[in-house]
Amino acid sequence: PCSNFDLKDIGKVFLPTLYSLVFILSFLGNGLVVCVFVKHRNQTNLTDICLFNLALSDLLFVLTLPFYSHYSMVGQWTFGDFMCRFTSGSHNTGFFSSIFFMIVMTLDRYVVIMHTQKVARYRTVRLGIAMTVFVWMLSLCVSLPVIIFTKVTNDSQQQACSYVPNDAWKSYHTLTINVLGLMIPLLVMIVCYSRIIPILVNMRSAKKHRVIKLIVSIVIVFFIFWAPYNISLFLIFLKSEGVLPNNCNMESNLRLSVTVTETFAYTHCCLNPIIYAFVGQKFMKRALQLLRKWVPGILLPSNRDLSDSSYRKSSNVSRSSDVTSNLMM
Repeated sequence: PCSNFDLKDIGKVFLPTLYSLVFILSFLGNGLVVCVFVKHRNQTNLTDICLFNLALSDLLFVLTLPFYSHYSMVGQWTFGDFMCRFTSGSHNTGFFSSIFFMIVMTLDRYVVIMHTQKVARYRTVRLGIAMTVFVWMLSLCVSLPVIIFTKVTNDSQQQACSYVPNDAWKSYHTLTINVLGLMIPLLVMIVCYSRIIPILVNMRSAKKHRVIKLIVSIVIVFFIFWAPYNISLFLIFLKSEGVLPNNCNMESNLRLSVTVTETFAYTHCCLNPIIYAFVGQKFMKRALQLLRKWVPGILLPSNRDLSDSSYRKSSNVSRSSDVTSNLMM
């Protein structure tokens, strides 16, 4: 067997530091999103329901990072078999639900823009709740094999929390992450936004250029953050199938690649609040009101500032379903 001691030494410093940073930033950003929507739950719509559940998905995902941070730091799993399965299941369910809700939001934008009159009356809170239940159930079902086959094993006289499938399910995790986690959402975004952009170009609106930049950035940022990790997992799959050379140097490079690209991909959940919520003028006003209530005396832009200069600046670097919806409706 190949030695992974060098990789473990890197992981003891690299992973806990970055996991902790991702956890803190994502918890604060997505936690604020959840609090704002809970406070204004009586004024919600289909877009708000998607944003709320996207934030919940990211929170579920990052709440597992302290366990993996401790795992990397001490070099063994100390939380028992139940927590091994529960953490792995929560991690995967949060990952897939986040991806699925981004797909739903993309499809919702497409339908609203392409078929505004036909679907307006169907975009109700009841539909949002039904869609939410379906997405969460689908995410749990996709994650079930990982929950079943993940268990505590003895690795070099140390306990490890590992995915140990039988031969029939050997490639399941890699294929679902690549197909459901990258290929399908990327295809949906490209197809839907390629139809949306020509509509925006022909509109007489001062906001259309910002919205076009926003849409293009959705696809580019998603691909940049997730593609390297998916490619690394696919290369490991090819190595296990004998397509790539099976030697210690190749295994060490691939494991290091997965470690680095995985952590980089995880930072995408820190951007989701900025991408999908904080640029919306309505949401920003609510968030500022909540922050002023929680932290008296904090220096924050006023609602008047938000409506002009601050809002213009944020729109140039973010993606907003609120901006898109208000422009189209």
